[in-house]
Amino acid sequence: LVFTEEDIYGLYSNLLFKYFLAEGVVCGHDLFVASAKEHPDNILKELPAPLLGDTYRNELGEEATAVKPEDFQDSMKIAWRYQNLPKMEASPTTSTKFGHYYDVSKTMSPELFQSIKWHSFYLPEELSSQPKMKTCNMNSAYARLLQSIQRIIYQEGFDGSDPQKKQKNILRIGIQSLGSMLWGDDICSSDTPEDIHSLTKFLYVLRGLLRKSLSACIITVPAHLIQNKAIMERVTNLSDMVVGLESFIGSERETNPLYKDYHGLVHVHQIPRLNSLICDVSDTKDLAFRLKRKLFTIERLHLPPDLSDTVSRASKQDLAESAKLLSSGCGAMAIGKKHLDF
Repeated sequence: LVFTEEDIYGLYSNLLFKYFLAEGVVCGHDLFVASAKEHPDNILKELPAPLLGDTYRNELGEEATAVKPEDFQDSMKIAWRYQNLPKMEASPTTSTKFGHYYDVSKTMSPELFQSIKWHSFYLPEELSSQPKMKTCNMNSAYARLLQSIQRIIYQEGFDGSDPQKKQKNILRIGIQSLGSMLWGDDICSSDTPEDIHSLTKFLYVLRGLLRKSLSACIITVPAHLIQNKAIMERVTNLSDMVVGLESFIGSERETNPLYKDYHGLVHVHQIPRLNSLICDVSDTKDLAFRLKRKLFTIERLHLPPDLSDTVSRASKQDLAESAKLLSSGCGAMAIGKKHLDF
């Protein structure tokens, strides 16, 4: 169970969501897409096109050469905090091929969908087709979604406890913006929600279904709207992997020269614990993402090489303005556009 905290506008988390589904299509897995906002048919039509064969090397080579700054070649200019860290390639061109790469500027061709089976759950359609239901103090939308997932697992042969006669496959489940108002939940709109346990009960049952079936699930949640920290702690404990995306859109970091090469930060809050009580902690904690012309990449966060010079140039105007507010003694030293040097 992969739990993804959405960025404020949901742009990049939606892209990560589509990457997960696109990988399922290329690998020949079955898909189950659930949403209350956007129709699953439209989500599947907008999946990124895979770069298969030798084309991915050409595309990745173009991207790498287009964005690689020459400043990083000079070891004397690397920021001091990175000098003792092991060298790590930012682009995947030199590494062994793992998974698939996708071109976000193109959509997947319809021919690829013909070889797979996919199922959709669009909440407005489900609500209109069936009368209102509520089970075990759980939100009716969540109860319907669980029924649909359970039905697909049992009918399509993904139940791991029952020996299957046909060839086994994997079911990839994608649930978009769970916990939002569109699902009829009030955890995002109130500090003391009435249905405080609906989401956690849903995740308990879902996790049980995933444990005994050949399936994997990704969920995106607008975590920045959930003010109740207790809910977020429970949800984190119920997930196997928790990843948060922090976009720079609308924040002061968007114009900060330190982050000019990136579009946001990636926070890995939790990774799966396999046969152990605690999870392995990665040495790389500073991760950032950027959306290039064709690729969405996650890489180690690098600060600009000549840090002090960059910051002083950017803040020269601000310092000149602040100098005017100082007393006459200090102000005489910083007349005009000259910045103060402490």
